[in-house]
Amino acid sequence: MSMVRDLALADEGGRKIAFAGRRMPVLSALVDRFAETKPFVGQRIAACLHVTTETANMCRALVAGGAELSLCASNPLSTKDDVAAAIQRDIGAEVFAIHGCDRDTFYRQVQGVLDVRPTVVVDDGADLTTTIHNDYPQLLDDIIGGTEVTSTGVLRIRNMATDGALRYPVLPTNDAATKHLFDNRYGTGQNTIDGILRATNVLIAGSTFVVIGYGWCGRGVAARARGMGARVIVTEVDPIRALEAKLDGFEVMPMMDAAERGDVFVTVTGNRDAITLDHMRRMRDGAILANSGHFDVEIAVADLTDAAVERRELRPNCVEYVLPSGPGIILLAEGRLVGQSAAEAHPAEVMDMTFATQALALQYLVANAGRLQPGIVEIPRAVEDEVARAKLTAYGVRIDELSPGQQQYLTDWRVGT
Repeated sequence: MSMVRDLALADEGGRKIAFAGRRMPVLSALVDRFAETKPFVGQRIAACLHVTTETANMCRALVAGGAELSLCASNPLSTKDDVAAAIQRDIGAEVFAIHGCDRDTFYRQVQGVLDVRPTVVVDDGADLTTTIHNDYPQLLDDIIGGTEVTSTGVLRIRNMATDGALRYPVLPTNDAATKHLFDNRYGTGQNTIDGILRATNVLIAGSTFVVIGYGWCGRGVAARARGMGARVIVTEVDPIRALEAKLDGFEVMPMMDAAERGDVFVTVTGNRDAITLDHMRRMRDGAILANSGHFDVEIAVADLTDAAVERRELRPNCVEYVLPSGPGIILLAEGRLVGQSAAEAHPAEVMDMTFATQALALQYLVANAGRLQPGIVEIPRAVEDEVARAKLTAYGVRIDELSPGQQQYLTDWRVGT
């Protein structure tokens, strides 16, 4: 049985899904194609994703393609209850997602999608994949493969593959250029700022804005903050990324130094303890902490909670913790994904490319069932090119093509100076 807050919310959710769909032309074209070709007939797809309007449009594509689809949330605060209701009622997927649920309910939702005995796994953070391997190995024989859409999830999947634990092929959607160059950089950059503004209404211009981690998501956050007038500091552990941040014009320093100078702090590392209690003790009174990594481990929330002598809810998704030494630390969205929890998630325009890439990767996976070996299977470049060309066409942009002579030159080693 599905788990949604209230099916009566479906009308409102349906309007939002339709509005997002109008800005997702590549995925909309795939809905029409899949409705004719039915590439997913006979497949039981278990998906663990942020339950948003953009996700709903990918669900529409998979169901149009003949899939039996079950969907659970990949984050309890990112679920939009009206959207979940509309996916259940109007799109035809079985949905297990309730906004703000506790941890036990969250994993009951994961169990709900696994009850279909999936043949295909669509993951965002690797919770389904790790749960299957750890707790439900009896399901592995039916699974032909899966996809993983986020940076943190791909890291977990790669670690499984390195350990020899991954028992089916997984296509890392996040590694596709049509995902991380746009979704991570422009989507995370925009929705992180959006979440901070909705939770605090703080003025970004003139603030000192600390970005912890300079991967594609960190690049996007730093660029958006600078564009709004902030003085941006970057902290990193990777010397190449730190050097890139320096040459991009940002100040680079250790986190312990940045802690004393920042007004707003955003973690985008994919790792735990990017902001520790020791860092917080050095911060100014009123420092704002937000996380834009997938899991809520990047800020030491438990340590902050234990150390605080007072807790005050200032606004929705905005709680102040007063430390014994005096500073009040303002934590947004419980340390969870701030752009998903306090705002509207990624814009539809970038998720159009992410979910089109995901849908075509799933089509490739199903078409090659039994021929792909367990482990990481890279998404074919042809899939990325198809998505990029379709997006350019939707924007009304034309580009050049190589002439036969240029093509020959690029493949010929004999021609030199």
